Amino acid sequence: MNEQVLEEERKFEVDPAFAVPDLTGCLPDGGRVVAKPPVTLRATYYDTTDLRLARAGVSLRHRHGDDAPWTVKLPTDTTGIRREISRTGRAGAVPGEFVRLLTALHRGAPLAPSASMRTVRRRYDLCDADDQLLAEIADDTVRVLSGRRVASTFREVEVERYAGRRALLNKVADALREAGAVEGDFVPKHVRAMGIAATTPPDLTPPSGRVSPKASAANAITETLRRDIGRIFGYDPLVRLREPLPDGDTAVHRMRVGCRRLRSDLRTFRPLLDRQWADGLRADVKWLADLLGGARDAEVLRSRLERTAGTDPLASLDETALTRFDADLADRQEEALSALEAALDSPRYLELLERLLAAARAPRLQPAADAPARKVLPGLVRKPWRRLGKATALSASDPDGAWHAARVRGKRARYAVDAVAAVLGSDAADLAEALADVQDLLGEHQDAAVAADTWLAISQTHAGNHALAVTAGRLYERERAAIRRVREMFPAVWKAANKPRLTAWLPS
Repeated sequence: MNEQVLEEERKFEVDPAFAVPDLTGCLPDGGRVVAKPPVTLRATYYDTTDLRLARAGVSLRHRHGDDAPWTVKLPTDTTGIRREISRTGRAGAVPGEFVRLLTALHRGAPLAPSASMRTVRRRYDLCDADDQLLAEIADDTVRVLSGRRVASTFREVEVERYAGRRALLNKVADALREAGAVEGDFVPKHVRAMGIAATTPPDLTPPSGRVSPKASAANAITETLRRDIGRIFGYDPLVRLREPLPDGDTAVHRMRVGCRRLRSDLRTFRPLLDRQWADGLRADVKWLADLLGGARDAEVLRSRLERTAGTDPLASLDETALTRFDADLADRQEEALSALEAALDSPRYLELLERLLAAARAPRLQPAADAPARKVLPGLVRKPWRRLGKATALSASDPDGAWHAARVRGKRARYAVDAVAAVLGSDAADLAEALADVQDLLGEHQDAAVAADTWLAISQTHAGNHALAVTAGRLYERERAAIRRVREMFPAVWKAANKPRLTAWLPS
């Protein structure tokens, strides 16, 4: 059994005498609370000797008796919601898939038993009038084991949402608090069992989330690089899962963006960094970005094929030919993903992860970075901004390459403005937003140009397939029409981004 779910829960600490109150009043009309017989759960948690998983908010567990006894829980951006992945496998041997899945966390260090516990669980199902499970309450008495000895005992209550609305969780939480439960800070059982060492900071130093307007350039640079590197580490496991994200995007895309932003920010801040260090890190990240790029390009083309084919519902295209195009792209995507996964399992990638950790912990800065950010950062944006201005002197008849060059310059300028916006405030943030529109439009141009050439190239590899050739030609014309629309729209979008109101903060 293979399973992946998003787990949303609320946690409460309770004393030994606590009694779960009657929660029927929290349920919709006709709803009922179903008390289940108590069960005893035996679980072993695995980690490195220095508890790298626990410190990063991740757990790896084997629980005796489950259909899929091995479970990994990964944090998400939302407090109280975790991504839960379960797999089959025998006790005592961590599934190889999970070892690879957690590479960015353990980085080659062995995974071994780190905590064992025995839990007596009393479960209450909160159901509606049709017996649909809305939420589940787990009242757990946990005994942490040291060999056969009970080292400590604690009790907690968890409320997990299923088909119910979030408002139901709030009502249940209110009722539990009124009965004496104390809502916790989502400290998992295994972290409590492992002790204080599991609560120390993670190896990857996270961004603080905000930078003071009075911060030094060093503080602003460090915050930006930590954000970029955090994206790379955070999406590594999700790339390996090959699952779409809840918002429809993909982990390959997000991880690639992290690489691109990091490389761009290292370029922008280069005058304030140790140049040899920054250039070396950019080169190492480029290797990873290129591998992600191959997989991402195939993703984009497959999505674009469907979109372009459906542009005109009154002029449908040959379904057999479209299936052939998609099959070729699927083969290309699988080949790129396989190459990416092999790279993510390589010693070179482990070395890169260690370099990125060191960069997040303490980037190598020049003494000039100690100056106030507001004083020195605007000057770093001037160069990519000027280069973008020169690249946007475009005409509708310019070759695709000129438009692609403008897209590259637009991306660099946008990332540079984004990197300083946290310190420089709304003026820079407004320009970054306008540049995002420029980048999106130029990205549409590039995607259409690449797709147009791809449809022709695929058809040429199947010589003699008349239907494929005709379909390729029709797809090609639709892509070129999209390019013409972009070129018509571009002057107005660029004018909106190049307003003096948005650029007044940039040095002349």
